[in-house]
Amino acid sequence: MSDVFISYKAEDRARVRGLVEALEADGLSVWWDAHIGGGDDWRETIARELDGARCVIVIWSKRSVGPEGRFVRDEATRALRRNAYLPVRIDKVDPPLGFGETQALPLVGWKGGPSDPRYLAILSAAQAIVGHAPTAPRAPAPSVIRRRTLLVGSAAAAAAVGLGGLYFLWPNKARANSIAVLPFANLSGDPSQAYFSDGMAEELRSALSRIAGLKVVARTSSEMLRDSDAKSAAAKLGVGYVVNGSVRRSPSTIRVNAQLIDGDDGMELWSEAFDRPAGDLLEIQTSIAQNVAQALSVKLIGKDRDVLDLGGTRNPAAQDLYLQSISGQVDTKEGLDTSLGLLASAVALDPNFAQAHARKAFLLVLQSGIYAFSTAEAQDGYRQAMTSVQRALAIEPRLASAYATRGAIFRDQLDMRRAIADLERADALPGEDAHTLRIYGIALAQAGRFDEGLPKIQRARNLDPLNPVSLEAEALLHAYARRYVESVAAARRSLQLAPDRIQPRRILANVLLFQGKADEARAAYAGLDPGDYRRLLGEAVLAARAGDRAGAIGKLQDMERRYGDAALYQYGEIYAQLGMVEEALTALDRAYKVRDPGMAYLAVDPFLDPIRRDPRFKAIEAKLNFPA
Repeated sequence: MSDVFISYKAEDRARVRGLVEALEADGLSVWWDAHIGGGDDWRETIARELDGARCVIVIWSKRSVGPEGRFVRDEATRALRRNAYLPVRIDKVDPPLGFGETQALPLVGWKGGPSDPRYLAILSAAQAIVGHAPTAPRAPAPSVIRRRTLLVGSAAAAAAVGLGGLYFLWPNKARANSIAVLPFANLSGDPSQAYFSDGMAEELRSALSRIAGLKVVARTSSEMLRDSDAKSAAAKLGVGYVVNGSVRRSPSTIRVNAQLIDGDDGMELWSEAFDRPAGDLLEIQTSIAQNVAQALSVKLIGKDRDVLDLGGTRNPAAQDLYLQSISGQVDTKEGLDTSLGLLASAVALDPNFAQAHARKAFLLVLQSGIYAFSTAEAQDGYRQAMTSVQRALAIEPRLASAYATRGAIFRDQLDMRRAIADLERADALPGEDAHTLRIYGIALAQAGRFDEGLPKIQRARNLDPLNPVSLEAEALLHAYARRYVESVAAARRSLQLAPDRIQPRRILANVLLFQGKADEARAAYAGLDPGDYRRLLGEAVLAARAGDRAGAIGKLQDMERRYGDAALYQYGEIYAQLGMVEEALTALDRAYKVRDPGMAYLAVDPFLDPIRRDPRFKAIEAKLNFPA
C-alpha cells in the first residue's frame, strides 16, 4: 500500500499532478487514480488503496465541493473515521459541511515550487500522519531530494520520527527494545476495582521505564488501546513488544497473570502467574519488570534493579489509596480534591511513601495554577506543594517525578534558572516520562533555547504517540521560535487527533495573526468561547493592528471585568500592541509581583516585540532569572 492516497475531482487532475510529483520526489509513495490499469476493477482498487493508505490528502476545489463532488466527500469521510484525513484547498472555497473542523492547508495558486512554505506545510503534515521515514520515491531524483531536505529542516526531521499520528511507527532499529504495557484486565468481579488493575499497569510502566535501554510508551497512549489485541496495539504504537495481563484481587491475596507478546507476530515470549499476599504488589511488579528485561535480553545492572521499586511502599492500605489516586480523574476540581484526600491518607499510613508525597505535590501545583481564587490562595498552594516535594526528595533523592514537580513550582514562581536545573536533573534520572519532557522542552523554549527544547518534545511524542498534547507543545515551541509554518502544521495535526481541545486552536489563531492573516486568525479565534481570555486577547490585538484603537480598548476592558488581576500578563500584551508603553510595562511589573505564570514566556513572546528593546522591559526580564 502507498503512504498517501490523493482524493480529488477528475477535472482537477492537471492541477493535482504537480503535488503528486513533488510528494514522490520527497520520498512519499503516492497513489492516485492515474495508476488504475485498463483491466482493473476500479471501484475495488480505489477502496483498497483508500483504506490502506496511512494519509489521505483530500483536494478541496470549486469542483469537489460542488454537487458532483460526492465521491470526494465519501473518501474524505472514510479518511476521517480512521484519522488519516489531510485537507488541502486549491481554490478559495470552504470544505463542505462536516469537514470544516480541520482547517484545510492552502495551496491556492501554487506553481510547483518545492520551497514554497505552503507546500512544505503539506509535506510536513503528510509525513507526520504517515509516521515513519518516507518510502523511497518511485522515480529517484537525488538532487531534488537533497535540496528539499535542507529546505524543510527541522519540520521534516520532526516528521521523520513521527508527529504523534494514530499509526505512528518507529524505525525497526528503534523498535527493538520498545514496549507498551496495556491496561490489565480486572477479573475481580467488581467494576469498582478497575482502579487497581489500571494502577498495577501504570506502576509497571514506571518500573520498566527506569531500565536503561527500554523505551516505554506512556499511559495516555497505552490506555487508548485498552480493547486492542497485542499485535494491533504494537502496530499502532510503533513498539516491538507488548505486555498485557489480568488482576484478580481478594481481601487477602492478589493473583496477577502477565504476558510478554512479540508485536510483529503476536507470539507469546514469556508469561507467568503470581499469587501473593495483598501487601506484595511491589514485589510482583518488580518480578514482572525483571522477567521482561531478561526476555528482551536487556542486561539489568545493579543500579537498574535498585530503582525498579523506587520510592514505593509495602503498606498495602497506603498502596491501595495511591492506586486509587493515580487512576482518578484530575481534570475537575472535585476530582483533584478527591485525589489529594487519598494521598493525604496514604502518607499518613506511610510517612516514607516518597511517590505519594511527589504525586501530592504535583496535584497541588495543578490546583494552585487552575483553581485558586486569589494570589494568596495560589501562593499557599505552592508552599504546600514545595513542602511535599521536598519531603519526597528527602526520602528518595533519585525520584525523577519529584524533581520535575519542583521544576514546575520554580517555573510558576518565575525562577527559570532553578526550574530548568531541576527539569534537567529529572531528565537525567532513571524513568523517562513524556510529561516531564514536555515541561522541560517548553521551559527551554521560554529561555529562547528552541533547538534544545525541540528534541525533548520529540522524545515525548515518541513515548506518547497518540496524545495530542505533545503536538501542542511542539506547535507552541515553533510559534515562539517564529517558525510559523511548522507551528501551523503541528497545531492542525493536534486538532485532527483531538478536535475539541482549546490549546491548539489558540496556538493556531495566534500564529495566523503573527503571519498577518487577519481574516483566518479571526475565524480561528471564533472557535473559542466569546468570554475566553485567549479569544479576547486575539481580538483586541487584531483590532489594534487594524487601527481600531477603541475596539482594542473595549476588548481589554471586557477582560478586566471578567478576569481582574488574573490576566495582567495579557493586558501587558495588548498595551504593547497598542504602543502604550507605560501601561504595558506597569501591567507586566504587576504580573511579575503576583507571579502570573504567563510571565515565563516574556523573553520570547511576539506580542511583546514592540516594547522589547526598552531598558525597563529588560529589567523586568532579568527578574525571571533565566539561565545565562
